[in-house]
Amino acid sequence: MALQDAQDQSFSRRAMKAELLDAETELELAYAWRDRRDEEALHRLVTAYMRLAISMAAKFRRYGAPMNDLIQEAGLGLMKAADKFDPDRGVRFSTYAVWWIKASIQDFVMRNWSMVRTGSTSSQKSLFFNMRRVQARLEREAMAEGEVLDRHQLRQLIAMEVGVPLRDVEMMEGRLSGSDFSLNATQSTEEDGREWIDALEDEGVQAAELVEAEHDNAALRRWLASAMGNLNDRERFIVRERKLTDEPRTLESLGTELGLSKERVRQLEAAAFTKMRRTLEARSGEVRALLDA
Repeated sequence: MALQDAQDQSFSRRAMKAELLDAETELELAYAWRDRRDEEALHRLVTAYMRLAISMAAKFRRYGAPMNDLIQEAGLGLMKAADKFDPDRGVRFSTYAVWWIKASIQDFVMRNWSMVRTGSTSSQKSLFFNMRRVQARLEREAMAEGEVLDRHQLRQLIAMEVGVPLRDVEMMEGRLSGSDFSLNATQSTEEDGREWIDALEDEGVQAAELVEAEHDNAALRRWLASAMGNLNDRERFIVRERKLTDEPRTLESLGTELGLSKERVRQLEAAAFTKMRRTLEARSGEVRALLDA
């Protein structure tokens, strides 16, 4: 950690010693990059404003991200700004770059705040980065007027102030209340205490359901075997090849093998199904009992 802090400080000192660009030089570098893709001009432009990126990154340290990571994200935002900057619009590069740097840092902070996606819309981002500040101001104003706001009133005022639905405020309040916790953490201070993951409901198939399914499948197999037993060899062959294989055969291919016409095979198949249906109807009581279970 000490080494990392030293590296951050060294990088910051180098950035602070970079040249300061006047408006004319800045414009020349921007044209050189846009029109000729002059990488040396891009390097000078980005290096000169890296101090701006570092300064903005420092404002987001309170969100718990390492300063080195914040500086890297700020640098990426600065690079994007340099690539998209249009010098013909008549604005300074620093003014244009501020938006890209801030957007890059904010996206990084929100991605790394929690494993659960915190927010994606502009209103949710505004709420994430302004909720605590707005809440503190509203509480101060209420206190100055001798009022005491309960949690619901405070959430409603925040929603009105930021311009977001009340449910977004309630959701964000929970996300900002603390960081993620491991499901393998114990629920008590004892070493052999139960882990939080043990309290989650098992969404898999339960043992009772497996037993019932196996019992039902066994009954169905018995009934099918009984129905098939009332067929002759040719009928069983046709039913098996038409309905009980992974790749059912066509009537034409069976007819060729059996030396029969396609229509005759269809007739034999229909007759076999009729016999099977009669066998199953004789066990209708058992079938209804299984379906009603």
